[in-house]
Amino acid sequence: MLLPAVRLVRLGRVPYSELLALQERWLRRLQAEPGTEDPPRTEAGALLLCEPAGPVYTAGLRGGLTPEEAARLRALGAEVHTTGRGGLATFHGPGQLLCHPVLDLRRLRLRLRTHVAALEACAVRLCGLQGLRGARARPPPYTGVWLGERKICAIGVRCGRHITSHGLALNCCTDLTWFEHIVPCGLVGTGVTSLSQELQRHLTVDEVTPPFLEAFKETYKCTLISEDSSN
Repeated sequence: MLLPAVRLVRLGRVPYSELLALQERWLRRLQAEPGTEDPPRTEAGALLLCEPAGPVYTAGLRGGLTPEEAARLRALGAEVHTTGRGGLATFHGPGQLLCHPVLDLRRLRLRLRTHVAALEACAVRLCGLQGLRGARARPPPYTGVWLGERKICAIGVRCGRHITSHGLALNCCTDLTWFEHIVPCGLVGTGVTSLSQELQRHLTVDEVTPPFLEAFKETYKCTLISEDSSN
C-alpha cells in the first residue's frame, strides 16, 4: 500500500512569526483543495520544523495571559502572541524544537484525538531513544509528555474542517528560567524540564531532529518529502 506523503519543511532558527506565516500559507493551500478524491490524494500536508530565534510567550484559545501579564512579559524582552491552538499560556524559545504538522487528517485516516496521541507518541519515542525511558503521556488536563511531574514536551493543536495546525514544543536545551514568569499551560504544582537537564549533557535541536523525524514517520505511517522553506 502506498504511504501518504508529508512535505518536510525545515525552517532552522527563525522568528516565531515566520513559522506562523508559513503555517497560514499551508492552511490556505490545504483548505482550497478537496479533502476526498477517488482515488484519494497521497499527499497529506506539511510538517513544519523550526527552533525559535528568540523568547516568545503564546496564549491559546482558553487565554492564559491578561493584558497586564502580556505587557510584563514584553518588558522582559519576549514576544507575546495570541494563537488559535488549544490550551493556555506557554513559552517557546531557543533550544526548543517546534513541530507544526499542517495535515488533512482524512488523508491520513486519523481522528483529532488520534493525532494528538500520535504527537505525544513521537515525543515519548524520542525521549526513549535518548535513554529517558520514563517519559509518558498523561490524561487531560495533562496533555503533553512528562517525566514524573516535569513536562518536557507541550502539545497544543487546532483543527478546522479536518485540517490541523500548531503541534508540539519539545525542550532540548531550552533556558527553563523563562517558564518561571508564567504558570505553564495553567497547571499549578508541576514543573518543566528538558532533554539536556535530564541527561546532564547539552543536546541541541539539530541533534534530536533526525530521530524525531524517524519517530514521526513510524507513528504517522507516512513518507517525508523534503521541501525548501521558501515554498
